[in-house]
Amino acid sequence: MMRLFQFATGLWLCCVGPAAADPALWQALRSGEAVALIRHAEAPGTGDPPGFRLEACATQRNLSPAGRAQAARLGQQFRANGIANAEIRSSQWCRCRDTAAALGLGPVRDAPALNSFFGRSEAAAAETRALRQLVAGLPAGQPAVLVTHQVNITALTGIYPASGEVIVMARQGYGVLGRLN
Repeated sequence: MMRLFQFATGLWLCCVGPAAADPALWQALRSGEAVALIRHAEAPGTGDPPGFRLEACATQRNLSPAGRAQAARLGQQFRANGIANAEIRSSQWCRCRDTAAALGLGPVRDAPALNSFFGRSEAAAAETRALRQLVAGLPAGQPAVLVTHQVNITALTGIYPASGEVIVMARQGYGVLGRLN
């Protein structure tokens, strides 16, 4: 029974775990050919409470302790794959800023183009255009990490990411190269 457990664990790590990530994805991120779009780490609930304010984290849905640990582990994964410093941009929501900071990959800069439009589907097209402009304006040739929300990533890529999931997207043409989590 123990051997079966060890085999299954090894198979999972080989095929599903972080070690399974295509090395080409990490190379594309290191070289700056791709950007990492990250859905903020675990923050229980959906949307934000009525009357929330961007300048007041206590009024928003925030990271859980597990979400903070998830973001820190994700930063370790980036460093283990040769990305110790990156251009970090974040939505102005506290759960995104906290995720970006916990990565420990460099200073975090606010980017309103990464702000959520949850509950405002009429804003999707304009917000997605702004996000594409943000990507186009990132410094060339260096790693870039963008921390945002599910709705933004889904509108841009068609993918519904899990909390803390990384979508690796080509800077040119915005095609999805793969997923890391």
